[in-house]
Amino acid sequence: MVKSTSSADTNLVDAISTPSIATAVDAVNPVPYTGTTVSAGATPIPAGIFSTERVPCTVTKPLATDTLLSETAALRACEALSARGIRAVVAPSVGYGVTDFAEGFAGAVSVPAAVLTAMLRSIATSLLSDGWTRVCFVNSHLEPAHDAAVRAAVEGVPGACVASPLRRRWAKTLGDEFQSGACHAGRYETSLVLAAGGRVSDEHRALPALSISLSDAIRDGHSRFRDIGMDRAYTGAPAEASRNEGDALYEKLVAMIVGEVAPD
Repeated sequence: MVKSTSSADTNLVDAISTPSIATAVDAVNPVPYTGTTVSAGATPIPAGIFSTERVPCTVTKPLATDTLLSETAALRACEALSARGIRAVVAPSVGYGVTDFAEGFAGAVSVPAAVLTAMLRSIATSLLSDGWTRVCFVNSHLEPAHDAAVRAAVEGVPGACVASPLRRRWAKTLGDEFQSGACHAGRYETSLVLAAGGRVSDEHRALPALSISLSDAIRDGHSRFRDIGMDRAYTGAPAEASRNEGDALYEKLVAMIVGEVAPD
């Protein structure tokens, strides 16, 4: 998690993300956080809760992609927070979540929403009671039931918040593919993986673009990839992905995390 402190104020500001980022800082009485390698006085940031979603389309979306995206965004957010006088470090990720859409694909692992919510709430309240002043869950696994479970974990918990691209304020900054809803293992996510230094087979360049909108399918009551024609569990245009686009998208995700952790 991330603890933050400014030069003029020694109050703590903690941020944890569900898939992969947590931040915390205690400049006066450093409290060791055994889940990280952070030295005393540093600021931890947990990045978010991710699913271990594993699908046949491993060419474009390897196992633990969502965790990689949140951790990368969290690390870059630490730098941005530091520029604002908030020291932050990345805490361990939570690698499991609600993954019902991938049902039927080998390797898809899911946990009940209520279990996820209870665990995250316990993590947040434990960190806050241990001296963190703010906890922010950063979510890159955008399955609606998963995102709802993450949000439910911070309801009624002062000092806890969620940074999620599904919030309209942030979604509108993430490009046309993301806003279309045709963005699972497509250009958006593949660009982020490339910018994070993740391994992506060159085979993704040969995949045809698909325009199956997950957001439209959800509104129509669908809840499985296979039900809407995503036989390889991807939609969008992975062949158009680039590292440069990924870096530009991370700038938006960093702004999202900073905006939730330390709003103006």
